[in-house]
This record gives sequence, C-alpha cells and structure tokens, in this order.
Amino acid sequence: MDNPSKHWSTMTETGTVVGMRILLMCYRLFGHKGFRLFLAPVILYFYLKKHSIRSASKEYIEKITPFLPESERIKLTPFRHFWMFGEILLDKFLVWMGQIKPQDVVFETPETFQKLEASKRGGVIVVSHLGNTEICSAIAHQLPDVKVTMLVYTKHAQKFNKMIQRTNSNAAINLIQVTDMSPATAMILSERVAAGEFIVIAGDRTPVNNGGRFSIVDFLGAQAALPQGAFILASLLRCPVYLMFCLKQNSVYHIYMETFSDELTIARKEREKKLEEAVTLYAKRLEYYCQLAPLQWFNFFPFWQINSQDQQVLVDNHTS
Repeated sequence: MDNPSKHWSTMTETGTVVGMRILLMCYRLFGHKGFRLFLAPVILYFYLKKHSIRSASKEYIEKITPFLPESERIKLTPFRHFWMFGEILLDKFLVWMGQIKPQDVVFETPETFQKLEASKRGGVIVVSHLGNTEICSAIAHQLPDVKVTMLVYTKHAQKFNKMIQRTNSNAAINLIQVTDMSPATAMILSERVAAGEFIVIAGDRTPVNNGGRFSIVDFLGAQAALPQGAFILASLLRCPVYLMFCLKQNSVYHIYMETFSDELTIARKEREKKLEEAVTLYAKRLEYYCQLAPLQWFNFFPFWQINSQDQQVLVDNHTS
C-alpha cells in the first residue's frame, strides 16, 4: 500500500494467515483482555511500518474533525484508528464463528426491519466500510425468512478469506465475487431479487474495473469519487434500496437501516442527473454515520485523491 496512486483493489493485503491465526488463538485462550495484550504490538508494528496507511488515516481524521464537537476531537488519532480496526477485525471472526449473540446487536430502526420483513419484494442494501459489514448476517438470524447475498471483491483479501474458511467452513452468508458485473451475474441477481432476496453491496469504493461508473461528490468537505454501481443495479432491477450501517457503540453493535428509495426508476434521458443525485445523497448519509463512530471508517487509502484517469472516466461517463 505504498503507492498512493494505486486503486484500492490493487493494494497488497497486509498481514499473514499465521499472524491472524495466532491472534485468534489468543482470543480463544485468554479472551478479550488477552487478545488486546497481543494485539498491541501488532498494531504498533503496522502503525510504524505502513506509512501510506498511516497517512490515509491522518487524512481522513483531518477531514472529519471539523464535523465533530471539541470533546470528541482529542480522541481522534491515527493510532486509535488502527486500534479500532484491530478490535473490529476480531469481531469479524466472531461473526463467522457464530459467536455474535442476539444480545450483542441492537436494531435501532425496528420499523424499517419490519417493513423489510413484511414486504415480499427483494431489494438492494447499500453498506459501506464503516463499522462491521459482516454484522449484516444478524439479519439472517433476526429475520430468518429474509435471504441475503453479499457482493464482494475478495482478490485483495485472500488471506483473510482463507482464515474465515478455516474458522467456519459452513458460513451461511451467500457471497458472490464481482470483479466485473457480467450479464450472467446480473441475471443471477435479477432472479434472486425477483424471488424476494436482498443484495448487499458496498457504496463507498470506486469500481474495481477502472471503466466503471462513479460520481465525484462532496464528502466530509472535499471532493471524492463514489461508485454509482449500487444505484445502477437497483434501477435495472426496479427494486427498493435500503442503506445499512453497523456501528460498535459501548461494546454493542447498533444496526441502522433506512429506506433510500421504494423503487429507484431512472429514465435514460436523465440517467446521469439521477445517479449524481443518488450518490450525493448517499455521501451525505455516510457522512452522518461517520460522525456517530468516527474511528470506524476503514478505507486506508488516499480516498480524496482524484487523479487525471478518474477525471477522464467521469468525462466519458457524461458523454456516453
């Protein structure tokens, strides 16, 4: 992760399977307190060694600080940001191990979840790298009749996924690899939504394929590129769109879900305008939830650096 011009998907995965297995074993043997003791030198090592990650963390903290009250600003440091990432990494393992209990999760918007359960329509759920996305599996336990499929890009996280498979080879969440959205993949997703399933897709990282569509919008006071993919998918499937954020607050996960659109319909002649509006609104909601848990947004790359290639793709998007 030392070249700031690289796209996030090309960055080499940090850490090793052996190291993650050791940390997981520490948790199993010594619990959370023991895990934190072993985690400290690991976080310190990466904090000191990975300059580019540290710089990205510092940039994010500089961006979000003006949005927070004075009492919270003193808590924001790159090292605390790194530490929170380590803590939530453990929680990701616990999710896949089936150790996150109902009492560990609070559904903050029960009316939206009731709406989702009562509806016979499938839809798109847009998540982010804020908090712990894996907690969305809690929906499957809380709402057993709701089926969820996560769209993931796993090439840059093979070590982590290998660890997950060893931890729990029977993980129930459906995952679909989406390096490229092929017609075959689109057909599968269409069939699943028609059958009442929900597609979970991240909305805060630009497409793996540099030719993918994105919008440059204001996010935390500066221009950033955010993908249009989730909203294009929802418009093609003519289905509801929900936003979901999973934040760890006072050692408990709070899941916030809100209706973004009951049906995202976009006419071709106003496609770009409507997509820009959708991405801009999403950026505002992501901005809001980042303020609730400012140390839990984990995009450790130069998020606000818009290079000339990005600008050219944006021009191509507008003229296509």
